Amino acid sequence: MELQKINGHSRDDGFDALDGLAENEEFLPHKTTIKKKELHFTDFEGKTSFGMSIFNLSNAIMGSGILGLAFAMSNTGIVLFIILLVSIAILSAYSIHLLLRSAGIVKSSCLSHFIYLTSKHVNKENIGFFSVFSAMSSYLFIVKSELPLVIQAFLGEHANTGEWFMNGNYLIIIVSAVIIFPLALMKRLGYLGYTSGFSLSCMVFFLISVIYKKFNIPCPFPEYLYENTTSSHLHNSNMNSTDCEAKAFTVNSQTAYTVPILAFAFVCHPEVLPIYTELRNATKKRMQTVANISILAMFVMYLLTALFGYLTFYSGVESELLHTYVRVDPLDVLILCVRLAVLVAVILTVPVVLFPIRRAVLQILFYDKPFHWARHIGIAFALVFLVNVLVIFVPSMKDIFGLIGATSAPSLIFILPGIFYIRIVPEEQEPLKSRPKIQAACFTILGFIFMVMSLSFIIIDWATGQPIKGGH
Repeated sequence: MELQKINGHSRDDGFDALDGLAENEEFLPHKTTIKKKELHFTDFEGKTSFGMSIFNLSNAIMGSGILGLAFAMSNTGIVLFIILLVSIAILSAYSIHLLLRSAGIVKSSCLSHFIYLTSKHVNKENIGFFSVFSAMSSYLFIVKSELPLVIQAFLGEHANTGEWFMNGNYLIIIVSAVIIFPLALMKRLGYLGYTSGFSLSCMVFFLISVIYKKFNIPCPFPEYLYENTTSSHLHNSNMNSTDCEAKAFTVNSQTAYTVPILAFAFVCHPEVLPIYTELRNATKKRMQTVANISILAMFVMYLLTALFGYLTFYSGVESELLHTYVRVDPLDVLILCVRLAVLVAVILTVPVVLFPIRRAVLQILFYDKPFHWARHIGIAFALVFLVNVLVIFVPSMKDIFGLIGATSAPSLIFILPGIFYIRIVPEEQEPLKSRPKIQAACFTILGFIFMVMSLSFIIIDWATGQPIKGGH
């Protein structure tokens, strides 16, 4: 349904002229005289190209969960996994449609403004804030755990020698200071399109290596286990020929975790509106195309990675795919390069994820303040510092990420976009009983079901002490 026009401009025409409507204003289609002024959250027009926007959104979608998708497929079977992956991808695209449709009416690019208009409580921005903050923490936690192992492998060591350059805490501080913080100082998200493109190239290299290894590792595969720090011996795998068969459908105790894992793998919603803001010639249709292409690209990467990873190790695949390759040959040069590429991709994703967090802080604390470099730099430094402290002092993030992932992924993909659409789109345009709003309501209910289901799994995990494998 085409939106009504305001002052000769389509309501879908980006964020180029109108400020967010005041809390007590009605969003009626017959209003034709709304005061135009420069948006409070930016002082520039969108100049990011279509291609760079795709790189940025694809990079935002791409998470560390790609490493656990082969394990997810081993617990669902190929056919059931594809059905779930297609369903989550389509639902993610639909949720972005609801988000962009709402943005076209309120003319805002910050989730906190949406939440303010729908619930009148700005502090509920914490849902998106802590979700993205936890994503930043998870990426740096990967750096903390994986980078020392990469350095160790480069040096040909079978164990950590205790040198400072093999200490993960020191390494994340160095990486944050030398790479992440300078990139986080970029004024515009569009500039990070180049680093996002390079990050995605690293993940493409990872995918090509997974496909290549499928034809070079026999099944049952040999395992190298270390008895001490200086020698190793080859021992027979516990797998047998019957374990090397692909299954179309599989149901076990781990199958129920697949939906939350896949849902969290497609979370990119906090970055959608900032990217929309900076898109050149921004319209809802143009941004929806960016989102659809990005989701399709990540769908293909997710599917191929999961499929070839699963067809390499079958039931022997671990929850973290790269760890399975290490079991075969811990000093494999190609896998070493792959692990380094994944680390680079993760590191370059952190600045992109930081942008919506900073925007949320600015929206909450400095709502009507113009752009200022000191504030811009100070918030970036504070966020990077807090994430570093969290990652350094928390030995295991499983429970934290599991809880936030179980609540934020359904909230950001299903619940919030549906509520935004129902509350923001005027009833004069679409009554509550209209088909689009009924669909949005069902979409929101589905999100609540997913949330309850995910939280139930985590509570069971805590009660039984059995680890939930896989993750974002």
